[in-house]
Amino acid sequence: MSGPSVGEGAAPARRVAVAVLGVGLALFVALAVVRVPWHPYPGGALEPPPADTVFTHAQLSLMDAYSSFARFWSRSGLVISVVVACVIGFSSLGRRLMALARGPWWLRVIEGVVVLEVVAALATLLPAVLLRRRQLEVGLSHQAWSGFATDRATSLLVSIVATSLGLVALMACARRWQRWWPAVAGVLLGGLIMLGSFVYPVLVEPLSNNFTSLPDGSLRSDVFALAKTEGVQIDDVLVADASRRTTTLNAYVSGFGDTRRVVLYDNLVNDVPRAATLSVVSHELGHAKYDDVLTGSLLGAAGALVAVGLLGVIVERRRGGAWGRGVGDPASVPRLLALLAVGSVLVLPVQNTISRQIETRADVTALRTTKDAGAFVTLQRELALSSLSDPTPASWSQFWFGSHPTALQRIALAARVLPRD
Repeated sequence: MSGPSVGEGAAPARRVAVAVLGVGLALFVALAVVRVPWHPYPGGALEPPPADTVFTHAQLSLMDAYSSFARFWSRSGLVISVVVACVIGFSSLGRRLMALARGPWWLRVIEGVVVLEVVAALATLLPAVLLRRRQLEVGLSHQAWSGFATDRATSLLVSIVATSLGLVALMACARRWQRWWPAVAGVLLGGLIMLGSFVYPVLVEPLSNNFTSLPDGSLRSDVFALAKTEGVQIDDVLVADASRRTTTLNAYVSGFGDTRRVVLYDNLVNDVPRAATLSVVSHELGHAKYDDVLTGSLLGAAGALVAVGLLGVIVERRRGGAWGRGVGDPASVPRLLALLAVGSVLVLPVQNTISRQIETRADVTALRTTKDAGAFVTLQRELALSSLSDPTPASWSQFWFGSHPTALQRIALAARVLPRD
């Protein structure tokens, strides 16, 4: 099927796009108000303790040196990826590259995604390699370079598949429904986000880690006792073999419904005191208790409506100019990826503000369930030291890039929720 002719249906499609944008914003705000805990703990703002009362000067020196290095090169990689996407997407270079693609329109879309994703991966390879080398130097990783290359290739493949699926779905809607494509595409992409979040634990996570059930024993019994206390139904707790690539401690909940799983890193199970392990387990069970993964997925689906609506407003105002024949034209792939790169950075403050609130509620849940502030504080110290994270990042940096409260903020939270007599 050929794409829409220039200007055909532009005004009606623009009105539909405005409506989709409005509905998406209304849904996002409503979900944020209802499902995000904006006041997860009592009292006013927290007062974090001085860093040198929690960590030694030697630890602070090492944390500052590594976090400064990591921050510079990780954000350099981010800047490079956005600049490369914009240079290609907002210039004639992108259209010249897409002119080399062959085959039906959907295959040309995939070809374009593959080329541009590979270019972005190569452009950001130097920052990634330098960061990896420093991790090896400071002992945050002992993974062989072959494993690092495999992980990079796997991440690239997942990104190509997900991006190709999203763009093909978007363009198929634009080519089939010339006037209603913003509404149809917004709903379809929102549904794909929900589906992706649901299947991610069983389709994507096994590509990077091997998972085994937490062995029978006192720890497993304690975990299920915590789940019963928090009113969370779990069938199993999984252990990921993360220690083969990193010394960083972590645990997480992914999926929702039938695919929900609680996962612990094996080094967390093996190297951390039992009470601290139970504290992080209780935190993750808090996420499960409030269906935080589902909340994130719903917000993401609403965000897809906003993004498609905004895209429709932009495209339908400029069709025939920079956008040629519109979103359904495979030549627009570089421009769409450039907008995606820019948009992903611009939404970080909203995304991370919500994330910090959700993480704080899970911390409060863990503290109230375990009633062990000491174990919680020990855990936060160990988490910070195992990743050499900055305990006192600049406020703007924490606002834009911080997905979790800082270690010092979380330690202050323990004193707030479980004050000493």
